[in-house]
Amino acid sequence: MDARQLTTDNRQMTSIVRAFLNRLLGDRGERAAARYLRRQGMRIWLRGYRTRTGEIDLIARDGDTLVFIEVKSRRQGVPAEAVTPEKQRRITSAALGFLHRYKLLDERCRFDVVAIVWPDDRHPPRIEHFPNAFEAVGRWQMFC
Repeated sequence: MDARQLTTDNRQMTSIVRAFLNRLLGDRGERAAARYLRRQGMRIWLRGYRTRTGEIDLIARDGDTLVFIEVKSRRQGVPAEAVTPEKQRRITSAALGFLHRYKLLDERCRFDVVAIVWPDDRHPPRIEHFPNAFEAVGRWQMFC
C-alpha cells in the first residue's frame, strides 16, 4: 500500500468517525430538547419522523397547536444558523406529509427550532428555544 492510498483511507475513516460522532451528538441533542420542551409544558408526540422528502426531529403538541421542531446541536457556535431555507423547505414538506398521512390538515401548526450548544461533557448544555422560528415555505406554505 502506498502513501497516497493510506492518506485516502485515513480521510475516509476520519469522515466515517466524524459522521458517527455527529449523529451521536444529534441524538443526544434531540433527547435533551425533548426533556426541555416537556418541562415547558409540551407533549412530545414523535421523535425522528422521516419521509422521502425530509425529516422532522420532534413533533409535539403545545396546547391546541401541533409543533414541528428542528433540533440543532453543536459543540460551539450558533446552531440555529444551520436551519437554512433549503432545510426549512424539506421540513415543511415532511410536515405536510405528516399532516396528510394522519388526516390533520385542519390542525393549527408552527415550526420551532431548538438550538443546543454542548461546550463539553462536564457542563450542562445551553438550550435556546425559538418558537415560530420560520414560516412554512415552498408550495406547501398555505397548510401551516
